[in-house]
Amino acid sequence: MRMSFRWFGAQDDPIPLQHIRQIPGVRDVVGALYDVPVGEAWPEDKIGALKKQVEDAGLALEVIESVNIHDDIKIGLPSRDRYIDNYRETIRRLGAVGISVICYNFMPVFDWLRTELWYELPDGSKTMQYDRSVSEAITPEGLLAQYESETSGLVLPGWEPERLADLRTLFTKYDGVDATVLRENLKYFLEAIVPVCEEVGISMAIHPDDPPHPLFGLPRVVSNRDDLRWILDAVESPNNGLTLCTGSLGANPDNSVVDIVREFAGEGRVPFAHIRNIRWQDSPGEGRGRFYESAHLSSEGSLDLYDIVRTFHDAGFDGFIRPDHGRMIWGETGRPGYGLYDRALGASYLQGLWEAVSKGSRSSGR
Repeated sequence: MRMSFRWFGAQDDPIPLQHIRQIPGVRDVVGALYDVPVGEAWPEDKIGALKKQVEDAGLALEVIESVNIHDDIKIGLPSRDRYIDNYRETIRRLGAVGISVICYNFMPVFDWLRTELWYELPDGSKTMQYDRSVSEAITPEGLLAQYESETSGLVLPGWEPERLADLRTLFTKYDGVDATVLRENLKYFLEAIVPVCEEVGISMAIHPDDPPHPLFGLPRVVSNRDDLRWILDAVESPNNGLTLCTGSLGANPDNSVVDIVREFAGEGRVPFAHIRNIRWQDSPGEGRGRFYESAHLSSEGSLDLYDIVRTFHDAGFDGFIRPDHGRMIWGETGRPGYGLYDRALGASYLQGLWEAVSKGSRSSGR
């Protein structure tokens, strides 16, 4: 496996590439262009500049997260074909500079949601928390205003102000889009882009819904094992794959993350993985509607990271991993979930688990 680290660019990330380069074992950056309007083709010169910037720092850029999908594609409007053409052109341009994986999602309106960005843990660290009862009581506009007031001017991925400027109109466009319609629109999109991916050697890797249930009346279709199977079967190609996010899938206690890893990584359909932990805050009888993003260690959360990493290893996984979100620790400030220190600890922990599993497998003859 190849350990990677997400970076938001020199203009919008307080963490310099030089610091990422100092994390043991991290040689790959997961990047994107954040100043290109959603739906437009990414300019060749900006792609080249991003790649050069990363490589000049002694790192590699092979994973893009993400080339966001215009809402007209998800809704299925006639204008979607123009945006799909732009997406295909972006794939070609990324393939030309050696990008091998594009992580993307198909979540309507909001790419992810937490109800508290700075939830304080007993040790004084701060993390993101989700409480379903709060999300069901707040309006989308209220949540957006909360985010804007708590992020010190840093744009959250998937919450771009220009796209969400008129939420009421955007929600109106989704009228009539249920899970069946959204799923068919996803299939239409994949049928159009996967042949281009096959031509240029890029794997599409869809990210699970986060959290994995409908929000504000909007459907979700990437929430469990059956959803993932449907997506892979809808367009049968090794270039149609998954970003297997343990935290997103693990937020639903009915999802067996280990079994999902075993099935899909074992088939070679997982080019990219986000491996992190969460802590459920409700007992099983209470429905588990609350969780927070814990430190990566198995003892800190509700997921057994050792078992998950061992399953990836035994499945022959050789793709990219990143530690995903982290807590804010040691007085660090920045974008919620994306500080340097705890993600670096997570990267080291995951690599330690991988080394232990690898050496244990060799000594046992497995």
